[in-house]
Amino acid sequence: MTPETVINLVQNALFVLILVSAPPLAVSLLVGLLVSILQAATQINEMTLTFIPKLLAMFLVLVLAGPWMMTTMLDYMTRLFQSIPSVIG
Repeated sequence: MTPETVINLVQNALFVLILVSAPPLAVSLLVGLLVSILQAATQINEMTLTFIPKLLAMFLVLVLAGPWMMTTMLDYMTRLFQSIPSVIG
């Protein structure tokens, strides 16, 4: 196994990681920003107020984007396992 192969494997793994984690993180960021703007406008500084909307938004994103995320991960793992003979030999 050459260093280029290892770098390529790590690079692909990080790309898939970023690709799969982007939708939940983006929605969480957006909902947190909207709730904080609402809190600043109404001067309600309750910490638990941000938790429930984020939780609901994350659940919705995981329900909607979950199949795509699972397919992306399965495709990556399939390619990884299929490349084992070429990486070893």
